[in-house]
Amino acid sequence: MSGLALKTCFVGNKKESLNMALRDDIADGTKTAMKAKEKLTLSTLRLVSAAIKDRDIAARSEDRCGGIDDGEILSLLAKMVKQREESAKVYDDNARPELADQERQEIEVIRKYMPTPLSDAETEAAVAEAVEGCGATCLKDMGKIMGQLKAQYAGRMDMGKAGKLVRGHLAG
Repeated sequence: MSGLALKTCFVGNKKESLNMALRDDIADGTKTAMKAKEKLTLSTLRLVSAAIKDRDIAARSEDRCGGIDDGEILSLLAKMVKQREESAKVYDDNARPELADQERQEIEVIRKYMPTPLSDAETEAAVAEAVEGCGATCLKDMGKIMGQLKAQYAGRMDMGKAGKLVRGHLAG
């Protein structure tokens, strides 16, 4: 052998399995789109699946045999939505409404697999609770608070807005 060993994680006598609910939903959505011949939905879900597999491969190189968990998948979906929003804006600015429209349709497909986002009031309350819960008093504690928010509200909270709110709480 070349000295490379394949790693398999075992829990008891069974291979390690993660909560695959989100992965299964995406796979089922892909099959449904195939059967219904919905080209846009199918291509979007294939892009999502490819991104998840890419992250799984990166996770395995970090000795996380099971790949990424649902929280990381939600973060990935949020990132994909944000990329498409930015692309749609660029297309609108450059007089390409048909491409902007396609990006917005892809956003709708991706959002079907995400939990409902928090409202501004809920985001404000969650930030205030996190700041108090961590006992944060200065901007040095911002990373700890943001890490907690990202872990707790993955895919549901706009971290850009949350960062501004955290800064406001800590500075004021």
